[in-house]
Amino acid sequence: MATFVLVPGAWKGSWAFEAVVPLLERAGHTVHALTLTGLRPDDDAATVASANLDTHADDVLRQLDRHHVTSVTLVGHSYAGMVIAAAADRAGGRVSRLVHLDAYVPSDGESCWSSTNEHFREVFAAGAAATGYSVRPPEGGDARRRHHPLASFLQTVRLTGAVTRVPRREFVYCSGWEDRTPFAGLHTRLRADPGWRVHSLPTGHDAMHEAPEGVAAILLGE
Repeated sequence: MATFVLVPGAWKGSWAFEAVVPLLERAGHTVHALTLTGLRPDDDAATVASANLDTHADDVLRQLDRHHVTSVTLVGHSYAGMVIAAAADRAGGRVSRLVHLDAYVPSDGESCWSSTNEHFREVFAAGAAATGYSVRPPEGGDARRRHHPLASFLQTVRLTGAVTRVPRREFVYCSGWEDRTPFAGLHTRLRADPGWRVHSLPTGHDAMHEAPEGVAAILLGE
């Protein structure tokens, strides 16, 4: 049986995977859904202000340490593609599979800010205008979303190359929001890369809520 660590994207917590977790557990797997530092309900302003990409990668690594995981599937949605790449690069071979769920796939020296499109750079900048250190969620969407640490969008990832040695790397493209997605070019590039398995879902960005069965089927290898 596999161990899954599910990492939510910007503004979200572990609840983002609430419809997927029981499907994986029902299949007999161990599942840990995370809420990253700065997005927990009891995090104060200082915690939000100081949290960055390194902080979030460390959140994942602490989870592996806490549960003595030696072979894990890391799943990162959206922004969390940055997080799982950074964590896998530092995990000392404990990551057996990476799944970037409609998520960034960074190279060394890239950031979420540099990897996204102009639409989301405008969202980040406008959302941070009030505090200068946290980004409010875009209008609409789940009321549980919280302000996201700005530094985590801006910090560049440091990768040694170890992440490219993860045995199984996968990308899931959500094709139902092509007017705004920052991942169309990435989808095209990874489809041509023999080191990647590429899947597609006909959903908007929040595939975990729109098609939890489809997401679970991909994670289960069905």
